[in-house]
Amino acid sequence: MSQVDVTTANHIMHLHLTRPEKYNALSLEMYGTLAEALHRLETDPDLRVAVISAEGRNFTAGVELDQWAPYFGGGEGWPIGEGRIDPMGVTGPQHSKPVVIAVQGYCFTWGVEMLLNTEIRVAANDTQFQMLEVQRGLFPCGGATFRLPREIGWGNAQRVLLTGDRWSAEEALRWGMVQELTEPGAQIDRAMELATSIADAAPLGVQGLLSASRYSLENDRAACARQIFEQLVPIMKSEDAAEGVQSFMERRKAQFTGR
Repeated sequence: MSQVDVTTANHIMHLHLTRPEKYNALSLEMYGTLAEALHRLETDPDLRVAVISAEGRNFTAGVELDQWAPYFGGGEGWPIGEGRIDPMGVTGPQHSKPVVIAVQGYCFTWGVEMLLNTEIRVAANDTQFQMLEVQRGLFPCGGATFRLPREIGWGNAQRVLLTGDRWSAEEALRWGMVQELTEPGAQIDRAMELATSIADAAPLGVQGLLSASRYSLENDRAACARQIFEQLVPIMKSEDAAEGVQSFMERRKAQFTGR
């Protein structure tokens, strides 16, 4: 059986980890399936947003280190390959369509790093986060070293990275690392609700917004202002922009096509 279920419906791709007997530990097979699915999200015009979730009590307890040690020790990094997009967003281009993630129980190491490479994060209130690499003689290599300080602040990030201590869902919410908490078992439904709202919006506008937001992290205000208007011109000329105006005038729900 597959270790990741991939389903699509209503412009949403759902990636569901299905290895609870191993605490959803990341295997090479799981990585490949996730990376290939994200490439499909990127290239399929009918898909507008993805949801990532996991079966069982825990999102993930980490990686299968015996499988991954040769890559980390050999300096090869994440084995992305052609026709794939790195779920951690470290190797190669990042996804350009939004990804919503739902986590619960243990969300350790690569789980945190994949979460940091998503746009909206929902956590069950029993979630425990941990980056324990320093306790294993390593340090994080999936993006936490540069994303976590930006997300939760330098001091908070160094406290959890340097000690390997766990932090709670409430702390993650307070720091802004996750956006919503739910009761255990409700996190996937809430993530799907958020994804549905995104899927109902204009795809070109959503992707343009994500691109402009990412650009703002690396560039100054003047460059960001230029990029906004340069990118906005073709979107303003799209069929979706016309539909947005027309639906507003007619007081009806817009039907966007991505054109």
